Amino acid sequence: MKNNILKITAASLFAAFVVAAPALSRAQDATTTPAPAAAPAAPAAAPDPATPPPAKPKKQKLVFSGTVSAIDTNAMTLTVETNTYAITSTTKITKDGKPATLGEGVVGEPVSGATKPGTDGKLNATTIHFGAKTTVKKKKGTTAATGVSTNSAGN
Repeated sequence: MKNNILKITAASLFAAFVVAAPALSRAQDATTTPAPAAAPAAPAAAPDPATPPPAKPKKQKLVFSGTVSAIDTNAMTLTVETNTYAITSTTKITKDGKPATLGEGVVGEPVSGATKPGTDGKLNATTIHFGAKTTVKKKKGTTAATGVSTNSAGN
């Protein structure tokens, strides 16, 4: 019994060390002096046609959901709880899975969508979905209509 308690205690201490080690190493990095400035770069050579161009950074998209607090069709804004999103000409709006307009939204109904930061500092909505989610995910190994397992093993 004592032997088992000692093994569990030793394993717990080892696990705690493994979890804490990365945090300790990051703390040490913060106190080190910064690297010296690099020497001026040589003039850039012509790009090698065999090397692919550098990857473009992904545009940041933010997902939102909640209930509609306000809709302003004149200012083209949608307020979801306390956040206001700008509607642009490229915003895709749907209601119950069908194309819709901003004016078809109703205050108090569920809404979800995605936004991206605009150049003016506003959050521009890229997609808006009015209404509750209606998509049903199909479970692996079941039929959609009955929910009965399609396993041939009889499970």
